[in-house]
Formats: sequence, C-alpha cells, structure tokens
Amino acid sequence: MNNIDFTEEEIQRYARHITLPQVGGVGQKKLMKAKVLIIGAGGLGSPLLLYLAAAGVGTIGIIDDDIVELSNLQRQIIHKNKNIGIDKTKSAKESILSINPNVKVITYKERLNIKNAEKIIKNFDIIADGSDNFGTRFLTNDVCYFLKKTLVSAAILRFEGQISTFSTYKKESPCYRCLWPNPPTAGAVATCGEAGVFGALAGSIGSLQAIEVLKEILQIGESLNNNLLIFDTLAAEVRKVKISKDINCKLCGSNPTILNMKENKDYK
Repeated sequence: MNNIDFTEEEIQRYARHITLPQVGGVGQKKLMKAKVLIIGAGGLGSPLLLYLAAAGVGTIGIIDDDIVELSNLQRQIIHKNKNIGIDKTKSAKESILSINPNVKVITYKERLNIKNAEKIIKNFDIIADGSDNFGTRFLTNDVCYFLKKTLVSAAILRFEGQISTFSTYKKESPCYRCLWPNPPTAGAVATCGEAGVFGALAGSIGSLQAIEVLKEILQIGESLNNNLLIFDTLAAEVRKVKISKDINCKLCGSNPTILNMKENKDYK
C-alpha cells in the first residue's frame, strides 16, 4: 500500500508494523478500522488496552463498573496512583489517549448484564474478555455465539493463567461452554481477591490476549481457536491443550437447550 494513504505522523507511529511483510500498510489499515470491546479494565485489560491502542486499533470499547483502588495497582498497570477513587473506564481512557490520541475510545461505566450485553457487543468486531467472574464469562460467550463474534477469553489466578480464542461464527469451532459446560458452584473457585494473583502474570496473559486479538484482525498466523494455552509461572511451563467441539454442548451442540438470550442462572 502506498504511503500516501497514511499521514506522516501515522507512518512514523506505525513504522515497525508497516515494515513487517505480514502486516504492511494493508494490515495497518485493517487495525485502524477495527472495533474491539474489552470487558474489564483490570489486570488483563490493562496490558491488552495499552497494546491495542499502541498498535492503532481504531475503536476500543471498555466496559467496567468499578473504581480504581490502591490494591489494583500491583497488576493493573493502566491505572496510576493519582487515579485512585475514579472510574476505571475514565482512568483507562486517559492512559490510552496519552499513548495514542488517534484512537476512538468508547466507555461503558456499567456491568455487562443480560439487559445491555447484546446492545453493546453487536457494535464491535472482536470481544476480549478479561472479567473476573464466571457469570460475565458465560454471558459473554453466549452473546458472542448468537451474534457470531470472535471471543478471545483469558483468566488468571495465583500463578497460573489461561487463554483461548472462540471463533463461534465457524460451525466447527467450540465455544466456552464446550470447555466449561457450567459455572462452578458458589465458593468452589476462589477469586483473585481471596486467593491472590501474581502481578506480572496479568501482564503476560493480557499481552497474549492483545497478540491474539491483533492476529484475528490481521488474519495472520495460527489462531488459538480449538486450543487452550495454559501458563504456569512457577514451573516456567506453557502447555497447549486441544479443545474439541462438544456435540452435547447446551449452546452450540447438536441439540442445544439455550436457544436465545434470556435470563439464565449461569449469568449470576
């Protein structure tokens, strides 16, 4: 692509991308036209948001109903000490625009729920879930399935993180429920607040999420679709586990029982 399609500022800003044969000018234009929604401006959302902004993703949505607290700063690097007490969406937007003022940032100072999920998610190309609760993860998966959106989902706890991509618009692709059919019973899995989380782990997994989102936009490399990547920081071990579509999945299986977006106990 001829450089005339970029401003001089854009040529300098994205020079290292444009130089890559797998990206080039055409790929950089794809990034600049893309619309990505990030669910959660916390530990995973922090590096994810910063790298998508730096890469020039044109429209970035952020949904989070929380405020910045001192305990967040150990891993949520998008927020600063001066932002303690303000909305995470506002704090994150401020950091994003300080890196790349050309990015359009849309904020939703609310919790993703059955009433707003479809209305918000339908406006984006790719959804990246960095939420910290199973209700939001199952809701996000189900909405992405019905709206045929690509979902890049990740989770962290203590010293271990995992990430996968669910291309639910593909008939052969598994969904999140193929891996986890139902949420665990209350209290069965500790939260990060209860069990703790290694701060730098959030940076590693959130950065991997950014890589997978960018690859999906550019349609390059091998997708994590049909695979779960597990990172054990203490063992310095990364495992890649194959995920198969579950024909008995109640959402995407042969005889689904979840047929539309109605209130579901899994979303609590």
